[in-house]
Amino acid sequence: MNLLPVQPAYQLEPQPAAQHWLIEQLWSDQAVGLIGGEPKCCKSILALDLAVAVASGTPCLRRFTVSRRGSVLLFAAEDALHVVRRRLESIGRAAGVALEDLDVQVITAPRLRLDLHDDAERLDRTVATLRPRLLVLDPFVRLHRRDENASGDVAPLLDQLRELQRRYELAVVLVHHARKGGGHVRAGQALRGSSEFHAWADSLLYLRRQGERLTLSVEHRAAPGIDALALRLRTDDEHLALEIVEAAPAPAPTSPMPVPERIRQVLATASGPLSLAALRDASRLRKSTLCQVLAEMTDRGDIRRSDTGGYRLAAPPT
Repeated sequence: MNLLPVQPAYQLEPQPAAQHWLIEQLWSDQAVGLIGGEPKCCKSILALDLAVAVASGTPCLRRFTVSRRGSVLLFAAEDALHVVRRRLESIGRAAGVALEDLDVQVITAPRLRLDLHDDAERLDRTVATLRPRLLVLDPFVRLHRRDENASGDVAPLLDQLRELQRRYELAVVLVHHARKGGGHVRAGQALRGSSEFHAWADSLLYLRRQGERLTLSVEHRAAPGIDALALRLRTDDEHLALEIVEAAPAPAPTSPMPVPERIRQVLATASGPLSLAALRDASRLRKSTLCQVLAEMTDRGDIRRSDTGGYRLAAPPT
């Protein structure tokens, strides 16, 4: 009889194993996970950016270091092959890598269904032959004909991808849509369909759009996330790629103007002598502070009292 492996509690490791990354801070090594978001949030472009980064060893989004470079296997169900090529080429230019130098293998079959035994077997054999570091499937809705809201339908398909990950030691990126009205809830809860998706993911990248602004949030099962990133899609003749929008630096704090200087400025711009009340209103100083500083400035000869009792700057010596 085969027993399950067991170990005495006191022999368990006292510290967790060190966190290993495929892409630093974005995707754990050999992790299964999701890129989620509403339609037109650049989920597919983000998935291709991960693919270019892993295949070339260049930083993802030009910031996040790739720890383990390797080949990529990609299935883009909703885009024509020439569109996939053009996008990979554009992201490669942004990363400084030529398309012919990218080890990205694109599945050109018109259909791939995880719920069909033959298709699942063909995917398994392809992964076994190519041994990619990363498998990208975009999007999940095109990979089956099951009910995404039913845990019993979704779980077996996700288990297949987990089995691929474990057997061949690769990472799996699955692009998935958000549910309607999910704009104000946590990223994992905004995913469309069963809660199995969120529970399954080791790493989760979630995109939200407000007008032209994109926000990327990051979650991990075994590591802390990072602060949300502002992104924009750069579109010009040479590039079609996401880039991080750097936050504007906070203005340097300014030192408050000394009280005597403030009084000098007010009197210098006045058309004539100012009464104590008018000077207090213009300088926005407390009466006690104003009176004390006026007395000091009068003693030094910086200001003078007029015949009507108002204050004016002393005339410079001739």
